[in-house]
Amino acid sequence: MRILVQKFGGTSLKTRELRRRVVHHIQNAIDAQYKVVVVVSAMGRKGDPYATDTFLDWIEHNGRGLNPREMDLLLSCGEIISATTLSSMLKEKDIGNVVLTGGQAGILTNGDFSNAQILTVNPKRVKEELERVPVVIVTGFQGQTADGEVTTLGRGGSDTTATALGVGLGAEYVDIFTDVDGIMTADPRIVEDAAPLHTVTYAEISNLAFQGAKVIHPRAVEIAMQKNVPIRVRSTMSDGVGTLVTNLNEMSRVGEVNDRLITGITQVPGVTQIKLNTSDDDYDMHLKVFKAMAENDISVDFINVNPSSVAYTVFDHVAERAQSILSDMGYTPTCLPGCAKVSTVGAGIAGVPGVMANIVEALTQEEIPILQSADSHTTIWVLVNGADMERAVRALHRKFELHKVRFVK
Repeated sequence: MRILVQKFGGTSLKTRELRRRVVHHIQNAIDAQYKVVVVVSAMGRKGDPYATDTFLDWIEHNGRGLNPREMDLLLSCGEIISATTLSSMLKEKDIGNVVLTGGQAGILTNGDFSNAQILTVNPKRVKEELERVPVVIVTGFQGQTADGEVTTLGRGGSDTTATALGVGLGAEYVDIFTDVDGIMTADPRIVEDAAPLHTVTYAEISNLAFQGAKVIHPRAVEIAMQKNVPIRVRSTMSDGVGTLVTNLNEMSRVGEVNDRLITGITQVPGVTQIKLNTSDDDYDMHLKVFKAMAENDISVDFINVNPSSVAYTVFDHVAERAQSILSDMGYTPTCLPGCAKVSTVGAGIAGVPGVMANIVEALTQEEIPILQSADSHTTIWVLVNGADMERAVRALHRKFELHKVRFVK
């Protein structure tokens, strides 16, 4: 049995015209002799009738009294509406199908409501249904505990559902359909000549996703990477194959030469830089600061630590609370809101001299101050003022000539 998993996000299901495109992609897969597992998100985005964020707003204006268990019951409704709507449209085209919830599809999770983690996937029911119908539609974003409670998987949950089922079923591909035609070297809304990437490695797309690219959730990529299940990021409005996400060996097998230093530039706006200095007798200041942030559920990023000071970032919307916590501890933090983290990502960075020099040169030429920097073997981050973010992305994209990305086959 050749199995293809197709995941359609909220923007791909928002209108009847878009849902017809979804049916078109499913039919194409059937014509190619695949059995198809379709994973769906809730339709639309915030403000649309059945979107997840719309349900959250509904409760916000109606008592704010749901416990986490009951909240997950509510949030799971969006995917059920999407799945049954799509089922009806497929039936209209005489395409046999069945709808399964995440739990019915064998996704077993822990009991962390609203942010559940997948423990195991047993797609036995999915396989049985595929023996009698060409399409199984699975509600993304949700699973079930061992005692039958409905759970949701948090942000990116439908991507995670798709790759988890892809691994469990031994799918040939997991296709992630979205509103862009694959993965680009930068956000095309910022960089006009951003180039499409034909292939990227699992590590590269995970880094791009962690650093702001919103095409696929990094947790989903990590699951696919465990069993080397290839992912294709495709556009709902196109029949193109999009971007293949796989390992270096597979890239070589299909004839792609991955000889690029930098894969892409991405960005995260809306962060606040926090700096603190310590005295000689406050030797454990670093521990106290980060422990206080953790105890108050404040995520920290972009951390620079040295014996006499610490610098890190938090999102703007929690910065005031973080500052208040530090003040109550007797510290006087220096806070700079409205910053942005700009990331240069590439598997080819490791061990190559001059990459940081090029980054500094590109930003210096644009008179963009670097407020902070850090690096790993695949990514170099710089913190800039938010007003400089888009110019910084364009400058780095231009410096590394990413508009000239080409592949030799």
